[in-house]
Amino acid sequence: MNIAMSLVMAYLLGSIPFAYLISRTKGVDIRRVGDGNVGAFNVFRHVGLGAGLATLALDIGKGATAIMVAKALHIPEIAVCLAGIAATIGHNWPVFLKFEGGRGEATIIGVLAVLVPWQMAITFVLGIIVLFTTRNSILTAMAIFIPLPLTCFGTNRLLGEPSLTVVLYTALLPCLAGFTHWLTTRRLPPGARKEAGTFWVANKRNR
Repeated sequence: MNIAMSLVMAYLLGSIPFAYLISRTKGVDIRRVGDGNVGAFNVFRHVGLGAGLATLALDIGKGATAIMVAKALHIPEIAVCLAGIAATIGHNWPVFLKFEGGRGEATIIGVLAVLVPWQMAITFVLGIIVLFTTRNSILTAMAIFIPLPLTCFGTNRLLGEPSLTVVLYTALLPCLAGFTHWLTTRRLPPGARKEAGTFWVANKRNR
């Protein structure tokens, strides 16, 4: 029962469309601008800095909350990992927006920040450096997620934690974001597909 409850709660948490809700307060339907992604990067590009930061924080928060709730229910580690998958699926295919959502990078960051906090902090800082040097969201995600399993495996060998289950999970969960990115961009026109891999912040002139 606790496992089922954690998965349902995680999916519903992930389904809260913060990008859509925040952008609507600014008069923008985030699904109808840019690459149509209901996520933080599209909000940065078409709504602005404050809205983008709020969306990023809240999307990270819902992934983190899903894992904290699952842990509080004292379910097995594998079920906690499944709750993280459920939260990401909720973000990518939210019931509240007729399953039209984002790609899940921020939610995955939140999930992994609870499971492997200091390892995630290291690669997140690396990702921020890549973001501001390349302005490329795809390279940023790669900088965050590709080194993470290696970092976790190293600490498993040295310290015995995180478990090998979690190490494998840190490698597999980001693949869900990659798959969703491919799924949602493959039919976009070239301009929108190119935008899906870039980062900039909207200003008052181009909103």
